[in-house]
Amino acid sequence: MLLGLISLASTAMVTRAAAPTIFILEVKGIINPVSADYVSRGIQEAEEAGATACIIQMDTPGGLDTAMRDIVQDIVNARIPVVVYVSPSGARAASAGAFITVAAHVAVMAPNTAIGAASPVSIGAEGEEQMSETMQEKVLNDAAAYIRSIAEAHGRNMDWAERAVREAVSATEQEALELNVIDLVAPDLASLILQLDGWETTLLGGTVVTIETAGAILHHMEMSWVEEFLFAITDPNIAYVLLGLASLGLFVEISNPGLIFPGVVGGICAILAFYSLGNLPVNIAGILLVVGAFGLFIAEVFTSSFGLLTGGGVIALVLGSLILFKGGPLFQVNPWLIGIAATCIGALAAFVVTRVLSVHKRQPSTGWEELVGKTAVVKVALAPEGTVLYKGERWTAVSEEGRVKPGENVVINRVDSLKLYVTKLPKETSE
Repeated sequence: MLLGLISLASTAMVTRAAAPTIFILEVKGIINPVSADYVSRGIQEAEEAGATACIIQMDTPGGLDTAMRDIVQDIVNARIPVVVYVSPSGARAASAGAFITVAAHVAVMAPNTAIGAASPVSIGAEGEEQMSETMQEKVLNDAAAYIRSIAEAHGRNMDWAERAVREAVSATEQEALELNVIDLVAPDLASLILQLDGWETTLLGGTVVTIETAGAILHHMEMSWVEEFLFAITDPNIAYVLLGLASLGLFVEISNPGLIFPGVVGGICAILAFYSLGNLPVNIAGILLVVGAFGLFIAEVFTSSFGLLTGGGVIALVLGSLILFKGGPLFQVNPWLIGIAATCIGALAAFVVTRVLSVHKRQPSTGWEELVGKTAVVKVALAPEGTVLYKGERWTAVSEEGRVKPGENVVINRVDSLKLYVTKLPKETSE
């Protein structure tokens, strides 16, 4: 009896150990270097774990060309089948997402999803004006050849893939299935796993692999908290906010030396902003305008321009914000955010400048200059020189307007070598 139980337990352990494992990755949002690193790490860990497949659930409007090519290379060179699943319903695989889907060993879409519009938009309108027609044609031809190559490798519709690049065409999941752009349509992950059981696919090098999903153990691999943080700050709007906070913090610190806290916050935001901008298609002119705007705000503190420099700074800030990123609408800063930032920063700059100027103009409260304009009482007649009493202190004083009798009040006009020069106050204002 005991031997039978041991045998059954051993059999159950062997069966469980032999159950296939499927890694599930989730890519949502803009394709950037952070998401590329996440996919690379996920595929590598799936290979090391001996997984039967790696499924990438994707919903993306597109992204950076370099990050997209890194993901495609990881998929093409994977030692296990990689399934790209455009889901959930309502998701899309646009632009860079179309390349990634076509490169998958098994391409799948959920109902009510779309794929296509893969024309390269790595340059913005400003860049297109400066780029020659020949260079634009080279970029377009390179992208078209690239997607044809990866489509051919998996026996997919190369002509449609090229049209997605050259003509920015798109297709629904049913159209993509009929056009041989994808392999399957699955309403959910469970349905997909059932359909994948027994599916044969060819890896790089010609190795034919059969995907076995019966009784598979699903391993959902999420981004680490570091990856999630880095992915969040590479959003164009977040990058813009970080750049603004960095400039603002340093501006306040320079305007009010010794506060420390604004400088520390500004420095941290500057480091994060540099990382974020380094992973986005930035326009150098836009960065220079934004930084220059805060330079004008700082110059206003030390130069009395009656608000001209502040006004110029606000204009430079708005213009720089509008052209800060290249790459089309996908990488544009929200206009409402630009308006709010320009209003708040401009108002704060004006407030700081006003305060600084008021401090500079304020009459000194220490030293001899503090005596000017104050009232003193004559103790020894001023004829024209004598003695006055101010706050319990006796001073030698000289009358600038004739003799002044003891007990009368005088106003201090200036101080020279510990000698006060005064004038008599009219009787109606005398204290």
